[in-house]
Amino acid sequence: MIKASADSLGRCGFINYFGLQRFGSGSVPTHLIGAALLRGEWKSAVSLILDPREGERDEVRKARECYKETNNIEGTLKQLPRHLIAERAIVQCLKKCPGNYLQALKAIPRTLRMMYVHSYQSYLWNHAASMRVQKYGTEQVVPGDLVYGKGGNTEKETVVVNPECEDENINDAYNHLDETSVTDLAERKSFPVKAATAEDISTGNYTINDVILPMPGSRTIYPANDIANIYHDLVKKDAIELTESAHSVKEFSITSVTGSYRQVFQKPLNFEWELLPYEDSNTPLAETDLDKIAKSKSNVASKEVKVDNNRSSSDCIPASFQGDLNPLVTCKKVENNKELGLASVDSPGASNLQESHLALKLSFTLPASCYATMAIRELLKTSTSVAFHKTLNH
Repeated sequence: MIKASADSLGRCGFINYFGLQRFGSGSVPTHLIGAALLRGEWKSAVSLILDPREGERDEVRKARECYKETNNIEGTLKQLPRHLIAERAIVQCLKKCPGNYLQALKAIPRTLRMMYVHSYQSYLWNHAASMRVQKYGTEQVVPGDLVYGKGGNTEKETVVVNPECEDENINDAYNHLDETSVTDLAERKSFPVKAATAEDISTGNYTINDVILPMPGSRTIYPANDIANIYHDLVKKDAIELTESAHSVKEFSITSVTGSYRQVFQKPLNFEWELLPYEDSNTPLAETDLDKIAKSKSNVASKEVKVDNNRSSSDCIPASFQGDLNPLVTCKKVENNKELGLASVDSPGASNLQESHLALKLSFTLPASCYATMAIRELLKTSTSVAFHKTLNH
């Protein structure tokens, strides 16, 4: 079973969904905030950002409750932890300009506040991708599918990263968000997007890997088939228009962003996998860069320190490297061999040995803005919802 799944992932790829990081891991998905911004509901957007959320630490919960229940700006500001950049920016602005919710939203660092609108675009894209697969399958191009004109390169998305994205404080505090900017259409202007025709399909000009879907914007077009309807149906439910703006604030308007395109299917590059038996769940199964550095330093230390005959050679290893190396990249461990439907692997020999398990080691490369979590989701056939991920911690 695992061989078939891994080989299928390497051969066929996966649906190129935006991952959980794009929508946040809190109880308030960032695309809901984006929808409020697109509607021009500034106070509602502020409330979505500041209101209490499930699963947060007590000090954060108390600060949020202070704002919601008392509207005490000073008290809220004193209690808000400094790592909550968006929340503190809003409250600090409301302290200076009470009731000016739009100005408070603009006080959020631009890179972060634009993520809300990008998140809503991603929400639309994910639903459109699901509908495309559900309606037309994963095997072939159908009339009306969007593709790049011949000469376009759909293997790797061109990403333009705003220098503001490099703000370490923002990235650290909001690492649950995808800080990668969407594709700049200017980079694609020489490769026009078109709807595939019956002639294109009959002549084999395009394959399923060429199919793209739009991230809505002022310069994107939509598929010339039923998939276009999902965009319009979803925004209608959210009281949003794709062709008209509900307000004049350009940065929070879907008609003022250029939009982009994204491959529906993505194959992992340089894909390799193997099964590794293990017994001790605390033993790293893959050597990371951190491990290599530690090994190098310990070798240097062992050469410099004279080892006394009565001392163990392990004493020469710096204490910081003794049994305290948590790998930055780990293997997917398959506890009790059940998660991937593997047969039980019994330990040979005496009964006092630990039970054997199997780990799946994956190695692959993805283009910018693709999500490894989505590739693994395809392999494991597991949910990527926030609720499911929280159960993994128990």
